[in-house]
Amino acid sequence: MRSAVLLLAAIGLAALLAGCGSGSSAAGRLPVVATTTQAADLVRNVGGPRVAVHQILAPNSDPHDYEVRPHDVRAVADAALVVRSGGDVDAWLKDAIGASGTQAPVLTLIDHVAREGDDPHWWQDPRNAERAVAAIRDALSRADRTHAAAYRQRARAYSTRIAALDSAVAHCLDHVPPARRKLVTSHDALGYYARRYGIDVLGTVIPSLSTAGQPSAGEIAALIATIRRAGVSAIFAESSVNPKVEQAIADQAGARVGRPLWADSLGPPGSSGATYLSSIAANTRALVDGFTGGRQTCALPG
Repeated sequence: MRSAVLLLAAIGLAALLAGCGSGSSAAGRLPVVATTTQAADLVRNVGGPRVAVHQILAPNSDPHDYEVRPHDVRAVADAALVVRSGGDVDAWLKDAIGASGTQAPVLTLIDHVAREGDDPHWWQDPRNAERAVAAIRDALSRADRTHAAAYRQRARAYSTRIAALDSAVAHCLDHVPPARRKLVTSHDALGYYARRYGIDVLGTVIPSLSTAGQPSAGEIAALIATIRRAGVSAIFAESSVNPKVEQAIADQAGARVGRPLWADSLGPPGSSGATYLSSIAANTRALVDGFTGGRQTCALPG
């Protein structure tokens, strides 16, 4: 009921706003809507001061259960460009687009990366972030041709930073014995990261690409048995979930809960995952610490 009421309110607001989208903000900056925290951070890094980004999802929130609000519809109606991550992390955007009546181009980042089946967590492989940056650069350049050279310059500089971080993460994880690179997390959100850096995903508390749903008693028992059999020393909760279940599983399996990971969302300002680059670096430090029992650390940019 709540979702229906919100959507009706949004549609009513969009009707009032029809024809009012200006394509430029009050400060003369290009108005861009970005759905997820990662997409918004990438847009800010490419757009710089010439772009005003309206980020729909709040830091450390769960994108899988988000409901469109009236102010989201207003932002989409006024946007010159809409950037979405793609897949089920922001499938709800279609409601805002339909209600707003926007004619703004929509850039779906997952269509421009090396996608792995239905897994929407493409940003966990930094090489995909580089591909997304190139797509954002091109979309901003089309929407604001006057500043296309500036967008190209910023995209080039930011991509260099992403590539440097990717290389440092690979170098660090190469020094962790493969037998210790065994990952158990809250839900299946780090598949891209694991494939990129040679990590074996043994299981997840919620056996799904989404946080929606609950594990059965049988699934938990099977996961505990797997952790014991593989000799996993640490399991990892995500920053946006209560780690109560993970702690219970760790206690039963003789493991510990490692530092929380930035999975579906970036963190608030001042946190270890406040930006895309810092989230990848923080996750790497947490994983290496957990895999090696604190015997190894990483020197990483970001």
